[in-house]
Amino acid sequence: MRIEVLGSGGAVTIPRPGCSCRVCVEAREKGVPYSRTGPSVFVHGPDVLIDTPEESKQQLNRSEVTRIGAGLYSHWHPDHTAGRRVWEARNFDFRSWPPRYETTPVYVPERVWDDFETHYGLADQFRFLERQGTVKVELLAENGSFELDGTRIRAIPLDAENAHAYLFESGGKRVLIAMDETHRWSPPAGLGPLDLALLPIGVFEHHPYSGERLIPEEFCKPPVRKTRYGTTLELLRALAPRRAVLSHVEEMDGLSHDELLRLGAADGWEPAYDGLVVDVHD
Repeated sequence: MRIEVLGSGGAVTIPRPGCSCRVCVEAREKGVPYSRTGPSVFVHGPDVLIDTPEESKQQLNRSEVTRIGAGLYSHWHPDHTAGRRVWEARNFDFRSWPPRYETTPVYVPERVWDDFETHYGLADQFRFLERQGTVKVELLAENGSFELDGTRIRAIPLDAENAHAYLFESGGKRVLIAMDETHRWSPPAGLGPLDLALLPIGVFEHHPYSGERLIPEEFCKPPVRKTRYGTTLELLRALAPRRAVLSHVEEMDGLSHDELLRLGAADGWEPAYDGLVVDVHD
């Protein structure tokens, strides 16, 4: 398997429009890997696209992706779904007659689909894409799985926001990808060894270098609403993957790519960046 990070940012990408902080200025001057678009990952082999942020079309155009065998969605949040029209832009030729289209199966866990019905008009928009012929929505039962080109893909329910991670298994290799919302989640018994874990980095209560408080103390009191960086490190210790990559980097944490490299080297993980490719092999 080959894992390609299409977008490594979070809900607030880097550079933030109109922001003149040092991280945003550097990102505008240098581009990738200092700049970050919204959260999206592509798994080569089964050729699966996970989540479609606003920049999804641009991400695919600059990527190594040619074929898309299926789509997956982790949860309903706009930073993971707002680029859903990429399916129409990629798969539909409305000038031909009769219209020509390619249909991509899009897998959505049932609880995530319930949120699609409730929020943001998502379910209606996907029903429109289905009528158009550009997608076919496939609902996944709790802990459901499917096989695609020799890869078994299993939905792993998380504890917050009805979000799901995905476990990819192929040729004896096992990759866990959690796009967001890992707070309050503990790995289930029997998850098994992992060759790669790609997780959200979490938010920083204090800047790791300046010590500046980044989150008000009230935000950190129970119930915890977001995974903090320290909790992510605890999760990594519990998962014990052979390789760990952290993504979903928020602009508000004020960390440049160079600082993330230093932090990851000290704590045993690698920072994701737009265009990062990880080969999972012997």
